[in-house]
Amino acid sequence: MKADFLTARTTMLRAYLLTLLCTWPLSSLMAQSDAAISAGYEAEARQARSLLEKAVASYRERGEPVLAEISRQGQFTTSQHYVYVVNTQGVMLASGGPSVVLLGRNISDLLDEELRVAFQQVLSQPESGIIHSQQYRWMNWKDGKVERKHAYYQRVGDKIFAAGYYLPRSSPEEAANLLHDAAMAIGSSAQETLGRINRLDKFFNRDDLYVFVVDLDKEQFIAHGFNRRLVGTDFRSLKAIDGQPIGQQMLAAIKGKQQAEVSYLWRNPVTGKQESKTTLLERVGNLMIAVGYYSTNQPPP
Repeated sequence: MKADFLTARTTMLRAYLLTLLCTWPLSSLMAQSDAAISAGYEAEARQARSLLEKAVASYRERGEPVLAEISRQGQFTTSQHYVYVVNTQGVMLASGGPSVVLLGRNISDLLDEELRVAFQQVLSQPESGIIHSQQYRWMNWKDGKVERKHAYYQRVGDKIFAAGYYLPRSSPEEAANLLHDAAMAIGSSAQETLGRINRLDKFFNRDDLYVFVVDLDKEQFIAHGFNRRLVGTDFRSLKAIDGQPIGQQMLAAIKGKQQAEVSYLWRNPVTGKQESKTTLLERVGNLMIAVGYYSTNQPPP
């Protein structure tokens, strides 16, 4: 029985480390020490920060026993948040989440050289009583998918306490930025850009955001950054989950205009749920470029 447990634990650890190493690139870490709260996540931010403050206060009051309590699902975890602790050498000391499998391990040894440097910069910050924050990508223990995470952290002695929340939905501003980048790229080199979109180039596929392009003369998809099977199909026949004829609506919305938007129900590729999606449209010549963002609000009837 013990051998089976150890084997299962080792397998779980290896799977988790593979996810960690493949999905936490250096470029995903934000340089600023106090990353801005994304709109729509204010409640999650308050809960995560409150959980961190509670853990730090308990540790200062009761010391080392609190670390064991953090690693148990209890007062330092919620349905969406958990606290984790590493020391200034990079060893995982406590975690109420999936990183519990890393207890006792030096995380620094598991990272590539560039990421190890970034991690050491966090570990070397002096104790100041200030709560800092970072954004990066991490595996969400609830859905098993890699998502953006906003983490708060604070150094206490030789330990760094942290708690965070996931951001499975990009903001309207981020969607608008991707649309702008795609429009500029197509305006500069259309065929090359269409090829990159169809190859699912990560520049045009950011978390739950992706680009698709429609030939307005043929009224067909000519590029799609998520579902390549749609390329070459009739755009007018596109319908939302509830049957809303969104292909026709988008064509009507952009007719005679440079920009437009349409809201409807669609499946979020990150959460896997049916959510309200607002797609931003921009015309470049005879092409309609589109990027949509998701929310939990229902689209207008």
